[in-house]
Amino acid sequence: MKSENVLQQKSFAFAIRIVNAYKYIVKQHGEYVLSKQLLRCGTSISANVEESIGVQSKADFISKLSIAYKETRETIYWINLLHATGYLDDEQKDSIVEDANELAKIIGKIQVTLKNKPIT
Repeated sequence: MKSENVLQQKSFAFAIRIVNAYKYIVKQHGEYVLSKQLLRCGTSISANVEESIGVQSKADFISKLSIAYKETRETIYWINLLHATGYLDDEQKDSIVEDANELAKIIGKIQVTLKNKPIT
């Protein structure tokens, strides 16, 4: 993979959004438990994308991206829960979920492409 690719850039920007959302929830609402879950999984996406860049094998690359995909889905869950419990408004939730869905689509497409590509 290239050093600066779209997934790497978008996942890092998303991690920054998640850190800022965490800081907002803690400062505005004093909520630490649910927001910490969001912080962990939301920043893990970019960390796993970064790990995938330095892997030793195609299988390891797919594994790291699979983890990033699952973390993206978990992030969407926590965002929806934080919205449903009044910690995030509609606009905040919709914006973050839209970005997370975009990441999930990119990661999913890469996984499908690689799984269908013969080993060379």
